[in-house]
Amino acid sequence: MSQDVYILGAFTTTFARRAEATMKALTREAYLGVLADAQLEDGRDIAAAWFGNCLMDYWGQNVIRGNVCFIPLVREKLFPDRAPIINVEGGCATGSIALAAAAKEIRAGDADLTLAVGIEKLHDPVNPAKMMAAFAAGLDQFDPSEWQQNYADIADKSGVPFAPGPGRTLAMDTYALQANYHMKRYGTTVEQIAVGAAKNHNFGALNPKAQYRFETTVEKVLADRPVVTPLTRSMCAPMGDGAAAVLLCSRRYLDSVSARVRDRAVRLRAFALTGGKYREPDEPSLTREAADRAYAAAGISPKDINVAEVHDATSFCEIYQAEMLRFCGEGEGGAFVGSGATSAGGVLPINTSGGLVSKGHPIGATGLSMAYELVTQLRGEAGPRQVKGATLALQENGGGVIGLEEAVAAVSIYERIR
Repeated sequence: MSQDVYILGAFTTTFARRAEATMKALTREAYLGVLADAQLEDGRDIAAAWFGNCLMDYWGQNVIRGNVCFIPLVREKLFPDRAPIINVEGGCATGSIALAAAAKEIRAGDADLTLAVGIEKLHDPVNPAKMMAAFAAGLDQFDPSEWQQNYADIADKSGVPFAPGPGRTLAMDTYALQANYHMKRYGTTVEQIAVGAAKNHNFGALNPKAQYRFETTVEKVLADRPVVTPLTRSMCAPMGDGAAAVLLCSRRYLDSVSARVRDRAVRLRAFALTGGKYREPDEPSLTREAADRAYAAAGISPKDINVAEVHDATSFCEIYQAEMLRFCGEGEGGAFVGSGATSAGGVLPINTSGGLVSKGHPIGATGLSMAYELVTQLRGEAGPRQVKGATLALQENGGGVIGLEEAVAAVSIYERIR
């Protein structure tokens, strides 16, 4: 019989351009932060750590990334000597994969306390264009002609060419392609995309951990510097650095801690991972399958969700994922977001953290920072961005690219238990 899984602690560093922060320093900040949130003096009870990172090889370290970053913490007796550190990589979904792996150990009864941590440094002050080029590794490098032809065919249908260029990651072109097709197929407008972008920047202005902390308007979003049609800079996630961590535990471990700690725990009610493929433009994505599995495992429907964090690497993604998560019908995402339904006073607030476009997107840390936001919401500790009475929260996080969708998608559902 599977065990229930609880989040005992959650933490995220501030996301920013942190050129001075080393990988080991960011790891330390996230790890000590999550211990403090769980009110633990050290991690002696941690059975294993799942360490998420994508691009540490850019900075010179590959293969044993997490093991290297934890060397000082082990030496200082802050992390157990012989606890394994397992390295995880899955594109922008890396943090969520680490979370799922750590949760599976608890659910299987193999551990009572596990750690998921994610870290990334994407800001290269010396050669930013080189870092942007590194993102191409998120697509098939063995047969690039396959996705190039696939995108050219879809671009013909949307009426806007697929033409990657300088000053942006290749991922922005793939998202723009999806947006253009959706706009032609369903009548989605650039103004509706801008509504979501402005809303998330305004949420981010209230988040002390966000990379961008300024309010804006739909008009300013539309007037911002073009990146690739139809996306402007304000609609796209920035490059930045940061780390995040989550401590997960069993019911047995939860019962052993103080009432003060136990009262802040959040249940990980369900989670699901799915894999990507080359799909037809009008075929539901892998996120739909992950969401349906998560809803079924949790025994709830989309209407039961009170707050959500979705992977808005561009602001079009919020429109599309609202459809795939069944928050609205297919083709209705533009109207749904444009109506204010995902704003603070809407029927379902989405991306109260500011989303990736405002909070930032250091890819290995992103999924766990989303978990941190939802845990904070369910604890009632989100301050001016708090969703009143939130008891059920959903997280959607995708990584890598295969055709029109991600290579992997993760959907998690969290529940307030007090």
